[in-house]
Amino acid sequence: MLDAAGQALRAQLAELFQAPLDEPLDDAAFDAHALRGFRFQFERNEPYAAFCRRRGFTPDSVSHWTSIPAVPTAAFREVELISGPREAVEMVFRTSGTSGPGERRGAHYILDLSLYHFSLIPAFAAHVLPDGAELPMLSLIPSDRDLPESSLAHMVAVVMQRLGAAESAYFATAADGIDDAALGSALRTACEAGRPVCLLGTSFSFVHWTDRLRQRGEQYPLPPGSRLMDTGGYKGRSRAVPAAEMLTTYRELLGIDADHCVNEYGMTELCSQYYDAALRTRAAGLAPGARRKVAPPWLRARIVDPETLEPVPDGTPGLLQHLDLANLGSVLAVQTEDVGIAHPDGIEVLGRAGGAPPRGCSIAMDDLLAAVQRQRA
Repeated sequence: MLDAAGQALRAQLAELFQAPLDEPLDDAAFDAHALRGFRFQFERNEPYAAFCRRRGFTPDSVSHWTSIPAVPTAAFREVELISGPREAVEMVFRTSGTSGPGERRGAHYILDLSLYHFSLIPAFAAHVLPDGAELPMLSLIPSDRDLPESSLAHMVAVVMQRLGAAESAYFATAADGIDDAALGSALRTACEAGRPVCLLGTSFSFVHWTDRLRQRGEQYPLPPGSRLMDTGGYKGRSRAVPAAEMLTTYRELLGIDADHCVNEYGMTELCSQYYDAALRTRAAGLAPGARRKVAPPWLRARIVDPETLEPVPDGTPGLLQHLDLANLGSVLAVQTEDVGIAHPDGIEVLGRAGGAPPRGCSIAMDDLLAAVQRQRA
């Protein structure tokens, strides 16, 4: 739970998050929220404050949100980044851990879960359900009871409960994967009843499942209005699948057109998410454009140079850096190792930087560890 000062900031943010998503938030307003959040975190989050001081930044010297020091995602594996006491934490989300046995998992400590929900619901509804449809949500992602530390499982549980129809259900477990037979039965029922559905899954869970559909010669021509939200990229351990190829697969095997397929980009270290604008654009009756990831007004991205972590011009590839106002209980600014490009209408995510961590991220991580070690000495 946030302290009294945090509760006051939370109330301001909750009001912001519940405003119409199309209502603009100019840079001055965003900046004011960000600077208040930075001061709050600097005064309560000792590891982060030590990192900021080592880099020469304090609330008195930072005059714009773009100067708020960003913590590398690797830091969430090494230190507890909590803007309050550990006993006040309401939820801990942990990264999946994909590097091998014994890998330390990153942890994002959430002091106010309701703030996460305030951020999640309007952005999901605007991009996945822009027509206001209340659909059965069929999840290829295990439940939050099965994966209690997964931010993605929690996200799916919340949207199914608050935005899904009564027939919403899970068709996967962590131990056994996707139940093809049960999912197939649910899709056949939807087809026969003419009932549109919303499929939810990770990108590569859809790859494996649709591979099996092709092998069995199965198709499900889902009713008009059906849609699909996948999350993440299509690069797995065995092969990479171009996004355009998967959009074709969705149309051929499920009858879902590309403008009803929404890819989500999020991470354990953020409380907010980016979404493709394709379905929202279609619902507004606008001409389709390039597929970009767009953010709610309280989340902003910068593209920075891998060596210096300084911003690069629009259209130039670099590392994605995020500032998420919903991260009030941890750290607002997060430096990733994801490569992206900024465009006037959103961001393009190209994937993870290959090889060793980029030099800028490594230096930032060294600074943080050195600052924390000195603080403990």
